[in-house]
Amino acid sequence: MAQKTLKDWGRKWGYVVVVLFAVINLSSPAFAQLEIDITKGNAKATPVAIPDFLSAHPQTNQIARDMAKVISDDLERSGLFDVLDQALYIEKQTDINYQPRFSDWRLINARVLVSGRVVRESADRLKVEFRLWDIYGGKQLDGLRFATTPDNWRRIAHKISDAIYKRITGEGGYFDTRIVYIAENGPKVNRRKRLAIMDQDGANSQYLLAGADLVLTPRFSPSAQKITYLSWETGVSQVYLLDIETGRRELLGNFPNMTLAPRFSPDGKKLIFSMVKKGNSDVYVMDLTSKSTQRLTTNSGIDISPSFSPDGKRIVFTSDRGGSPQLYIMAANGANVKRISFGKGRYTAPNWSPRGDLIAFTKSTKGRFHIGVLNAKDGKGERLLTDSYLDEGPTWSPNGRVILFTRETRGAQGRSAVWSVDLTGANLRKVATPGSASDPAWSPILP
Repeated sequence: MAQKTLKDWGRKWGYVVVVLFAVINLSSPAFAQLEIDITKGNAKATPVAIPDFLSAHPQTNQIARDMAKVISDDLERSGLFDVLDQALYIEKQTDINYQPRFSDWRLINARVLVSGRVVRESADRLKVEFRLWDIYGGKQLDGLRFATTPDNWRRIAHKISDAIYKRITGEGGYFDTRIVYIAENGPKVNRRKRLAIMDQDGANSQYLLAGADLVLTPRFSPSAQKITYLSWETGVSQVYLLDIETGRRELLGNFPNMTLAPRFSPDGKKLIFSMVKKGNSDVYVMDLTSKSTQRLTTNSGIDISPSFSPDGKRIVFTSDRGGSPQLYIMAANGANVKRISFGKGRYTAPNWSPRGDLIAFTKSTKGRFHIGVLNAKDGKGERLLTDSYLDEGPTWSPNGRVILFTRETRGAQGRSAVWSVDLTGANLRKVATPGSASDPAWSPILP
């Protein structure tokens, strides 16, 4: 991994992307047949053409090509778009201010065209424009113009991908986001685990802590600027809060007992976690202002892995109070506990979808592990999305359509990696990381 200071990394992401003018020539509603309905199983991928962005300055030529590549990769990975090979393109655009020759793009079956331009306004300022065209409707669907610094071009590319995704699917995208994870190296019996962060596509991977080598379960705050995690650097579990922008680290809890898997509440004002006392694990919540802690479960079973609903009114957690690990829901104050999983096998690591409709989980049965989802209201409609030797730890994209998780290979030399799967279960992909990686957590859309 390239070594940079945390503050340098934070300043890089702190640049504000200025939208100078938001919509160009949106004179009519969306062309109905272009919209993708992603709520009904496997949606057929929409053919999209993305030529290299135009550039009028030698110093921006590579950025223009790279931006088109990043946008192409973003959309392709979603499984909802089929980016056509540039060798097929007939029209060679020279000015995005003119309408494309729609007939040329229809000949290669493009449904959508993305055209863009990069302008170097000064040594430290770029202007980036893009337009989205409906080829069969013969009209422009969207257009944005951004101003940014040259080293921030990847964020602009991801923002353009989000705009395209939203315009075609009707739902928010997830490309301008980050993933915090555990970077692993060393033998399986003595593996070093370090806190790291990267863009959602695996780019710009960086360590967040210098020298800390035993950290677990990192989780983003709702603001995407802070992370909570567990550290064993002193030999006991400690809960920390890390500000990504400043590098400031705050010890939130030095508990005398083992503490597990802290997560933020949706408003960012509380942490929920499980803690072991006298051999029994229960769910606790901490107020981040007063640092007061409240116990929410008192059952003799093992209660672990709590996760808030997006409205903050309910909590899902794993408990073996019924004889085997299953999923339970309760009110945010610990009342009205209800079991919602009833299948064979062990259910662990529940994570409530940002949409509120589903709960993701890890399920182990018959020696295999799966990432699955079920209805958050009543536990019905269970679907297993993956099947492997070891899949675990689901985390949701901000729009609730894609899940990241850890997959580990078998054997003494087995390696762990971050994978993604969408709600159809068909779009399964490995996320590129510099080395072994585990325990990913997805940020909200960046501010």
